[in-house]
Amino acid sequence: MGSMVFIRGDRLAAALDRLAERFDLWVPAAASRGGGAIRFVRYLSGTTPVLDRLTALSPKEAVQPQVEPLLRFKTIKGEGSRESDRLVVDDRIEVKPTLVFGCRPCDARAVQLSDRVFLEGPYLDVYYRARRESTLLAALVCREGDSACFCSAVGGGPADTAGGDLRIIPLEGGLVLEALQERGELLLEGWSEAATEAEGAEARRVVEEVSGWRMGDLETRGSIEDFKKRFQDRDYWRDVAERCLSCGICTFVCPTCYCFTITDEKKDLEGERLRSWDSCMFYQYSLEASGHNPRPTRLDRYRNRVGHKFSYFPEKYDGQLSCTGCGRCVRFCPVSIDIRRAVAGLKENVCECA
Repeated sequence: MGSMVFIRGDRLAAALDRLAERFDLWVPAAASRGGGAIRFVRYLSGTTPVLDRLTALSPKEAVQPQVEPLLRFKTIKGEGSRESDRLVVDDRIEVKPTLVFGCRPCDARAVQLSDRVFLEGPYLDVYYRARRESTLLAALVCREGDSACFCSAVGGGPADTAGGDLRIIPLEGGLVLEALQERGELLLEGWSEAATEAEGAEARRVVEEVSGWRMGDLETRGSIEDFKKRFQDRDYWRDVAERCLSCGICTFVCPTCYCFTITDEKKDLEGERLRSWDSCMFYQYSLEASGHNPRPTRLDRYRNRVGHKFSYFPEKYDGQLSCTGCGRCVRFCPVSIDIRRAVAGLKENVCECA
């Protein structure tokens, strides 16, 4: 294990205030003062973090903003003809050092998966890179889950370290922060509240205990080929997706979905080019300018969602599934569609249609 500090429960607010002086700090908190859904918000002094409940949304907005300006442009009018007008473009990338405190291991793993999409290959995304290089993730070890969790079935676990810079281990009376990467070590340097030997031993015991838990029993081995065999079985996909509303909630709460659209928004002589979250579950997302839509039905779109997570992505990225088992799509689907049922059914009575 790396360096460890212990934050007593009654000192957490002071510790977060200290971190907020150095970082754009995101914590899980109630969406409104009256309570409601838990989501990641920018920390302000006095914000009460909620660490004992799962968040409705993942913290992916820290590295993939829901709406992100790619550039700003302005027309400066010249004298005389339009040929004398001048277009000024500002494409500077402005980012702040950011710390996401209290995400779950499934959320940190999801950011690592997004890294493969935006940072590998011939098309590097400079906007994502700038944010990612400036963002640290402190993932909270899960000491409880619910019936929708299945992180262990897709390669993760309650104490998974993938993607994290720090690990937060909840103990009786406080939290242990453990450095996982060099960036985490640098953050803890000079921290006066070093964990005692007893606190370190208890933290190790907790990690060992939860590492032995298995969250979810979904079998995903062979999903690449299983999906291909099921691809043409429209009766199967109709049964899986018949209740789908194409509302897109599953994609917006998913920590590994990254579909986006780009629009130019202009008023008078100034404007912005914006990148915004989009969803492959929407009819318009795959609609071509010709009027043709390769995924015209809910069946086609849901099949594509399952295929991307469990076949297309792992085929391209060394077997890694594009799902971290966080269970949000299961919890928040308004018609109770369960992606685990779709994946499990791939292996049953497989259609060998050509």
